This record gives sequence, structure tokens and C-alpha cells, in this order.
Amino acid sequence: MTLEHQILVIDDDIEIRSYMQIALKPFYRLKAVGDVAQALAELSDTTTKYDLVLSDIQLPGLSGLQLSEEMRVRGMTIPVIVMTAHGSVQAAVTAMKEGVFDYILKPINLDELKMSISRALHVQSLESENTILRQEVKRSWNVANIIGKSAAIRSVFDLLQRIAPTQANVLITGETGTGKEIFARALHNLSPRAAQPFVPINCSAIPAELLESELFGHTKGSFTGAHQDRKGLFEEAQGGTVFLDEIGDMEVSLQAKLLRVLQERKIKPVGGSKQRDIDVRVIAATHKDLKGAIREGRFREDLFYRLCVIPMELPALRQRKEDIPLLADYFFKKHVATHGLKVKGITPKAMEKLVEHSWEGNVRELENFIVRAAILCSEDWISDVNLPFIALTGNTDSSTSPNQFLDSHFSQNLTLRELEKRYINMILRKTGMRKEQTAQILGVDRKTLYRKEREFGLTAEADAQAVEETKHSLV
Repeated sequence: MTLEHQILVIDDDIEIRSYMQIALKPFYRLKAVGDVAQALAELSDTTTKYDLVLSDIQLPGLSGLQLSEEMRVRGMTIPVIVMTAHGSVQAAVTAMKEGVFDYILKPINLDELKMSISRALHVQSLESENTILRQEVKRSWNVANIIGKSAAIRSVFDLLQRIAPTQANVLITGETGTGKEIFARALHNLSPRAAQPFVPINCSAIPAELLESELFGHTKGSFTGAHQDRKGLFEEAQGGTVFLDEIGDMEVSLQAKLLRVLQERKIKPVGGSKQRDIDVRVIAATHKDLKGAIREGRFREDLFYRLCVIPMELPALRQRKEDIPLLADYFFKKHVATHGLKVKGITPKAMEKLVEHSWEGNVRELENFIVRAAILCSEDWISDVNLPFIALTGNTDSSTSPNQFLDSHFSQNLTLRELEKRYINMILRKTGMRKEQTAQILGVDRKTLYRKEREFGLTAEADAQAVEETKHSLV
């Protein structure tokens, strides 16, 4: 059997070195030396690759802690585990704060030592994989941390790189979950304003009566609760970028004030009398049809053209299926590292299933699904057999499938809006009103779910339903 990992042991006690050789030889390839000078010579030898350093703290010449520091100075990222006698515990704890992976007390407990080594090697392996992944993605398919190689996304990359250096306002459109804020941040990060603030605000998440104050600030005493002057987000973003997410939900009265700000490049806080100059770039986003909203009188046409100097439409994930394996693999490696999972990967057949799925919630839904699949997988690989299809369908139990739901409601000739309302309400009740779980099943974020609840009046309905069910349970 070929042993995979090589460990460098450093201890001036020959008996400890011999013990390590005997105890760990069946599991790892070992090299043992007696001082830091020999250790650095070994680590600098490019013919041998060490995966872990196991060092005593008290050594002749430089100490084990000084060795760890010298390794960092030389750019060596090999994990270090230090061994210490009881009297040096405080020094070992201090060492961990400075970057040492772990410490083991002497006399050495072999099981504890092997467990610590195993953890260190696992973390090192994940970090190496992530580094390779990031380099590969950056080299081939990455623009400003956005992943994709399909023709649909490459055209967006091209537009992104051409307009980012300009000062033009941009309107980003696309379905929920396509990553509008990520693209907005990319525009900022690739612009001359990158060193200044990027300030996002969700226009649908803040009540209309408070949104003006959030955007433009207020003066002390301008309304109940205004105990002091407060800067608005436009001032917070001075020199940088303001991202107005879900601009389609902004009240028409506030739209007029925003238009004036864009025209004059000045703001006036709520309750204030003096205008203040601002220098910000505005990027707005929406999943709504703003031209339809203009026809219906819910959005100002003049504001639309102020915001939409350059339109950027993001493709739905089903329009860029070539990117699904890339994204799935990226999300898998990211969350395996984050959660410390031992799943090795996604099988080709499972990946085919992912590519075939429509992903109505787009990239956000795909990421949520991959997280669940990785956490729930009890085998080495996520296969087509153990894919949690419950998440793909949005179904939370076997009593009502999406097909049964649609069949039972299509016969009623409902509008799409009413159908959406009833489906969201069904999922809310099936999850026991757990918002995080409901949002994950629907493939949307919680802000979108809250907005939909308000839009459809589902909060009141759910409360009434809960009261009614409680009454029946007491009878």
C-alpha cells in the first residue's frame, strides 16, 4: 500500500522521534529531525513535498513557534501541529491564535494525535482543491467572480467589461435568482469607483414612508423617532455606487424625488432645507416589466430613461444550461469546504439530471439545492439515485405533488397571479410557516418571499388559518 501523505516530525528527544516513527509509520510517510535548522532545510528541498509539520515547542536554537513564523515568512502554507508539555499550554494557545493548526499535550495520546493529524490533512486538502478551483475558474470562465462559459453569459461578460469603466447609469433586468446584485457589484468593482463604497438597498424591503429617509437621510426632529441627523445611503456612497434593487416596487411619489436627484446630482434630507452635492453612480435592478408598469401608470417614463442609460438583461439559468455543471461543481466545492463535509463529488448521471431541470429559481435555486444535496448525502458521491428530488420539485411531502396541485387548480381557470398566490400559501402551510425552508423550496430569497407575502396578503391569511386550525384542535 502506497502511503499518501508525508509528515515532518521535529523533536530534540530521540525517544519521541522513535515513538513517532513506530506509531505513525503504518499510516503516513515520516521524516524525523532534531532541530529547526534541519527542518527548514527539509522543507526547502523541492524534491520532497511535506503535507504536515509536527513539532515540539521547546527546541534548541529556534523554537517550534519561531519555525511556524519562519514558514509563514517563506510563504509555506503547510499546517503545523505543535507538541507541548503541561507547563507550555499557554504558549501553545497563543501559537494557535497566530496560525498554528493545533496543539497536543505530552505525554502524547496516540488517538488524539491521529485525529488532529487527520483534521489538519483534510482541511489542507480542501484548501488546495479550492485554490485550484479558483485558479481554473478565473483562468477560463470567470469575470469579476461571475462563473459561466455559455454564449448567453459571455455576451453579458462582454457588455459588463465595456460599460464598467464608464459613469453611465445601468438598469439590470432578469428573473429572480439570476444574480442581479452580483452583476451590480461586478460593475462597481471593475469601475474607477471600486475603492469607494458600494451601497445596496432593496426598495421592496423597506416601507415606502421610510425609504425616502433611507435614501436621502433626515434631520433631527423631522419625524417621530428622528432623534439626530442621519446620512442617507446616497451620501454613504459618495464617490461610489448606489444599487437600487427592485426599483419597480418604488412608490410613484418617491420616483419623482429620485428623478430630481439624478437630474440635479443633489439631495435634500427629509426635513432639511439645504441641498447637498452628491457624486454617485446609480445601478438599478428589477425582475418586473417596467415598460408595462409605465403603461399602467405605476412607473415614471422619464425616470425609466434616466436609469436605463444602458440596459443589461441577465439570462435565466435554463437559457445557459452549459453553465450548470460549472456552477454546480463550484457550489459543491464551496459548501463542502464551508460545512466540512466528506462527500467527494457529483456523479455524471446526477449532473445530467441537474442540467435537465428547469431551475425556475435560477442560480440561487441551484446553489440552495446543491447545499441540501451535499449535506443530506449519506454516500461518498451525490448520485442520480440519492438526489433529493423533493427539493427539485418543491414538494415537502407525498400528499400533494406539484402536478396534483396544478391539475386541481387549472380546472378553475385561475389567473397566473392567483395560481402563484395559492402555491406559495400551500408551501408556507406545509413547512409550518417556516420562512427559510419555504424560501429554499420556492428557490427565492427571504426578501422576495416577504415581498410576495405582502403583495398577496398571505401573512394575514396564514395567521387566520393558524387560528382556525387551533380552534379545531381544541374541539
